[in-house]
Amino acid sequence: MAPIPYSNSSTSKSFVAKILTAPSSKKTPLEALSYGNITLAGVPKLSDPAAQRQWQLEHMAAAFRHWAREGYVEGMSGHISVRDPEHHDAFWTNPIGIHFGQLTVSDMILVNLDGEVIGGNRSMPPNSTGFLIHGAIHKARPDVHAVCHAHSTYGKAWSVFRKRSEMLTQDTCKFWGDSQSVYNAHGGVVLGEKEGVKITEALGPAKGGILRNHGLITAGATVDEAAFLFTSMERSCKVQLLAEAATAGGLKKVLIADEEARFNYEAESDPDVCYAEFQAYYNLEDMLSKGEFKL
Repeated sequence: MAPIPYSNSSTSKSFVAKILTAPSSKKTPLEALSYGNITLAGVPKLSDPAAQRQWQLEHMAAAFRHWAREGYVEGMSGHISVRDPEHHDAFWTNPIGIHFGQLTVSDMILVNLDGEVIGGNRSMPPNSTGFLIHGAIHKARPDVHAVCHAHSTYGKAWSVFRKRSEMLTQDTCKFWGDSQSVYNAHGGVVLGEKEGVKITEALGPAKGGILRNHGLITAGATVDEAAFLFTSMERSCKVQLLAEAATAGGLKKVLIADEEARFNYEAESDPDVCYAEFQAYYNLEDMLSKGEFKL
């Protein structure tokens, strides 16, 4: 059953247009979302590469702890990568075989784009699939500093339909337009360079990708952004599946119209906003683990 695009007459579009051009729109998205004179902090700017590296790794380890709590563990599948702040042709990633809920800063491995381990944990290997996918993305997209991929339940389920998520909710609008892509192929377990390149080409400039019969992948300027987008995309897939199931009973979906979806996207997909969104998860993991993941 075809969805109904939401259009609340010309009044709605006129209202959105006024918001987009109003003086308040000169504020950054994070300032606009923070009411009053206090604004949530965006991505910190650290001048010392060593301090930046430690900060990135702590947030990377926290993202894995969050993934464990969300139930994204599927054996040894799943990986996060973060570009090194000093060696831009290298990235940090997790070792294969350690549960997401146990990962710490000292577990992470630094590997360059040629596949050589050049720092960090040398007692365990990185995931071959992780290197081939993430390495291809980091090589092709210098704007990307972090990539997240896991075999989460709802992402896998929705991927079999080889379709983008529809603009069903405000949250899904983070993936409006070209910020979402679909890799409409499945080359099996990624053990060759060509498949990593194909996934990268399908992702294009997008922040989130749906890999058919496989799962989800997200990219961001920080690991916080990429990790938050992953959780948001996974939940959008869950909402999509629930909505699709409801249509079997005769209900019709109502989609957010393109102009309103763009407004939501511009308000909530900003890198600083996505970073700030993830801090709720980071702070919870810090409290629950008493900072263990920073070791």
